[in-house]
Amino acid sequence: MTIRIYNTLHNRKEDFVPVKEGEAGIYCCGPTTYNYIHLGNARPLVVFDAVRRYLLYRGFKVRFVQNFTDVDDKIINRAKEEGDTPANIARKYVKAYFEDAAALSVLPADVHPKVTEHMPEIIGMIGRIIERGHAYAAEGDVYFDVRSLPGYGELSRRELDDMLSGARVEPGSLKRDPLDFALWKAAKPGEPAWESPWGLGRPGWHIECSAMSSKYLGDVFDIHGGGADLVFPHHENELAQSRAASGQEFARYWMHNGFITVNMEKMSKSLGNFFLLRDILRQYSGDVVRFYLLSTHYRSPIDFADDKLEMAQKSLERIRNSWFLLQEGKKKAGGGSEPQFLQTIKQAEGDFISAMDDDFNTALAIGVIFDFCRELNIYLQGGGETSQEALTAAEELFRAWDGVLGALLPREKEDDGLAEGLLQLIIELRQTARAKKDWAAADAIRDGLKALGIALEDTSDGVRWRKL
Repeated sequence: MTIRIYNTLHNRKEDFVPVKEGEAGIYCCGPTTYNYIHLGNARPLVVFDAVRRYLLYRGFKVRFVQNFTDVDDKIINRAKEEGDTPANIARKYVKAYFEDAAALSVLPADVHPKVTEHMPEIIGMIGRIIERGHAYAAEGDVYFDVRSLPGYGELSRRELDDMLSGARVEPGSLKRDPLDFALWKAAKPGEPAWESPWGLGRPGWHIECSAMSSKYLGDVFDIHGGGADLVFPHHENELAQSRAASGQEFARYWMHNGFITVNMEKMSKSLGNFFLLRDILRQYSGDVVRFYLLSTHYRSPIDFADDKLEMAQKSLERIRNSWFLLQEGKKKAGGGSEPQFLQTIKQAEGDFISAMDDDFNTALAIGVIFDFCRELNIYLQGGGETSQEALTAAEELFRAWDGVLGALLPREKEDDGLAEGLLQLIIELRQTARAKKDWAAADAIRDGLKALGIALEDTSDGVRWRKL
């Protein structure tokens, strides 16, 4: 069977033919680290984590790269608001990202490159684009010459004349054409800046992904992922500057997940209708949120509401009830074989693969799992003797499915969440004691935790803990 992917670049499903047989290189746009992630940000994290997991399940060797944008206007503005440095703001929200991603069982990328750690690669790529006649320097800025590259607009299917009608040039802009975009920005007073052939400055938004993806995956790689809101201008510009720098095709398959909406309106910080993932996780487990996000095909929109999460929770409980029945059934199963139920397992496995091979259709795959759970429940509650061989095969199938979807089975270390919650409660009690100037109680809590192997550190960002 062949995996088929809907390729935004060509507006159709295509057979997945990787650059290197048996391998898959994936680049997924990561967050700009100026705030906690909201549910809309979480969707591509979960979607492309499931894509990665499925390719691994199908036997591919996967290299997964996801960046952090750790220098940006939003980070600089947030630093001013909080009276901190942009570097500290970025570090704070990178740390928060990993906490939130772990709650959703998102696997860490093989590489998490940061913009600030890749200035030589970024500056080098800009230089190559200038040398090839597709960019120009202007008083410390560098702009990409959009009209110099045939095919600009191919990804978003936009015509240059249509784009021009909505383009604006800010007063004092050094652009030759309203459609041109910045590769390098001249330094402004008080902002982070790096030395370059064009003077002190920092990168434009789009160039970072081109430079980092080419470093870790090569000039041509397999899959580029992100939310549908990135198709234009970010991915369009990324595609143009990458082709301009190397003369190669860049990513073969462009995948974009649909929006999360609230009352049919896109969830976003700019509209003020976003829900921080951390707030949602106070009411629902990470597994429930992940299951909810995968219950709809990744290219379709999801309308957010509490009742949808409640439904996801109940659906996940149904699957887990079948899992628990299976565990109980294994204790009483006989030693014989059960060819008919083994065939049911084989059919379910094939149906799951068929669903996922068709553009990673997790919604259809979950439907296959529900059908199998119904068959399993009938088999277990049928009154006859069950087969240890068949139930072991069913258990292995559940584990394989959980390895792909990452949310089906109870976590083996679920008590870790309780332990961390209790630790946070203890820290809050210590903070209350400190606020009341009850230093003896505060010190006793600190010393008691230290005796248990937990060190507390009082920082400007609050209390941190670590294992000794």
